[in-house]
Amino acid sequence: MSVPSYFQPNTIYCGDCKEVLRKFPNECVDLIYLDPPFFSNKTYEIIWHDGYELIAFEDRWKGGVQNYVGWMVERIEQCYRVLKDTGLFYLHCDWHAGHYLKVECDKIFGYGNFRNEIVWCYAGGGIPKKDFPRKHDTIFRYAKKNEEYDKKGVFNTEYREFGEWTKRHTPRHSLTSGGEKLDMKRGTPINDWWADLVHLTSYQKEWLGYPTQKPESLLERIIKTSSNPMNIVLDPFCGCGTAIAVAHKLGRQWVGIDVSPTACGLMIKRMNKIGAKPKLVGMPMAEDDLRKLNAWEFQNWVCQRLFGRVSSRKTSDMGIDGYTYEGYPVQVKQSGDIGRNVVDNFETALRRVKKNIGVIVAFSFGKGAYEEIARAKLQEGLEIRPITVKELLEKRS
Repeated sequence: MSVPSYFQPNTIYCGDCKEVLRKFPNECVDLIYLDPPFFSNKTYEIIWHDGYELIAFEDRWKGGVQNYVGWMVERIEQCYRVLKDTGLFYLHCDWHAGHYLKVECDKIFGYGNFRNEIVWCYAGGGIPKKDFPRKHDTIFRYAKKNEEYDKKGVFNTEYREFGEWTKRHTPRHSLTSGGEKLDMKRGTPINDWWADLVHLTSYQKEWLGYPTQKPESLLERIIKTSSNPMNIVLDPFCGCGTAIAVAHKLGRQWVGIDVSPTACGLMIKRMNKIGAKPKLVGMPMAEDDLRKLNAWEFQNWVCQRLFGRVSSRKTSDMGIDGYTYEGYPVQVKQSGDIGRNVVDNFETALRRVKKNIGVIVAFSFGKGAYEEIARAKLQEGLEIRPITVKELLEKRS
């Protein structure tokens, strides 16, 4: 099969997975793990592990759950298309929308190609006063085509050790229900109820500060059992990159996709640390691309280009969106021409934090802005450095 150059294993793609996957050929990946944004109606504010990057994304869906489900269906359909006939699809859900997505997956994959409903149980977190604590996620497992999967698909059985009582009381020559000799040393196959994999917390070494981050042990089980070395593993909502990191460690090829440039930047760092050399496709490289980013992603991009950090305050930031690596305050504007009023307000912000140097980044500055910058320096000793997005793209600043 001739593979278009756009599709390359061991690559991170920045973009909406629906649009990215449309450029992939049919039947090009062996295993898909899908951990989409849940229909939780929460706004997450994430400060990464190094404290220098912040991304705010809204897990909100105007129009309710049906709008969310419709959004998801378009992306699951593309996953189905790129999955090999022998491949497997895992969809990770919680209680908010899992039952809606299960119905849609039955339509896309076919009800008969549903293989397992895996329940991942864990502890920790708050205890509600008038409900049973919600302490499990659901993972739906589908084959693309049962006939092809049963003939040539991958399932590497994982075993767990027998308990002490079973070891002591099981006769030496006992048989399994299938008539085979029971192997007491090997143990028994794990079932579809996973209570031995702990939920990730900020106290664990692998924690990166991503609120929906999953433990590597969970992905290791999925990837080990459902793929072989050099198979291609796809994660279309890659987040902080747990799936692709585990796939790399296990000798699989991998493809990660995420709409967030900040998340893609984090993945690059994570993969480089484990010796991977990922290609990166689709990061914003032009002014038009940057204009389309949401405000928080744009601020992240600016601060990264300045080798600085964003403000840890999402609201009431007092006119300061971040800081350069020297500690100078930064204000970021994504609108059109910046006028005198923006500079005047930034002067107030600088005085409030007792700084006499600051940076404003915008797409363009009007005549009034430059005049106010000159006046502030001459009369008040404030040095405000205007930097255009074009200059940041060209790295002239």
